[in-house]
Amino acid sequence: MTIRVATEADAQYAEQLCQWYVESAKTRGTGIAKREPDYVAQKMASGDGIIAFVDDELAGFCYIETFDDKTFVVNSGLIVNAGIRKGGVGRAIKQAVFELSRTKYPQAKIFGITTSLAVMKINTDLGYEPVTFSELTTSEDFWKGCKSCKNYGILMENERKMCLCTGMLYDTPEKQLVQVQVPDFAAHITPPLPIGTDPAPTPSATDSAL
Repeated sequence: MTIRVATEADAQYAEQLCQWYVESAKTRGTGIAKREPDYVAQKMASGDGIIAFVDDELAGFCYIETFDDKTFVVNSGLIVNAGIRKGGVGRAIKQAVFELSRTKYPQAKIFGITTSLAVMKINTDLGYEPVTFSELTTSEDFWKGCKSCKNYGILMENERKMCLCTGMLYDTPEKQLVQVQVPDFAAHITPPLPIGTDPAPTPSATDSAL
């Protein structure tokens, strides 16, 4: 398995990833915010995404968003190829995007909202803790991303204080990174890092806003 920082050249996969988001939402029957290919491609081009391949085939993706002058960071849109779920790919991607977040935004609070039990378990292992929505960003840019979720009405009825998603927060920058086990697919494994502030251009578990 190869896990690396996504680049502009990976925009060719944006359409496929967005289709996976749609299919995962239908399969799970829960709310997942809609993503547009252009937005996913933008995250790739800016070096704010992690992409994974198994045997040279697309295996998964996740990206970073920042809010409130980069004081809050969210690892969003974790998606894994349905054919290889439960093999540890999602966990490995989550570890890589978490490290990318801490490297690029070391003082930021990292948070997410999710309905996925698998993502909650990964987040917990990385040091996240469940919190109320009041401890998350108040940025309108973040919350408007929920508009495409079928549960948006529930969120607004509760004045953005609660929904079907669970809020999770990591706000301990000095805490040592937890290393998760990368699955062996009998393919070449490349480390997700080194990751710099400006990554070099060398190159179903789904999270609503991981």
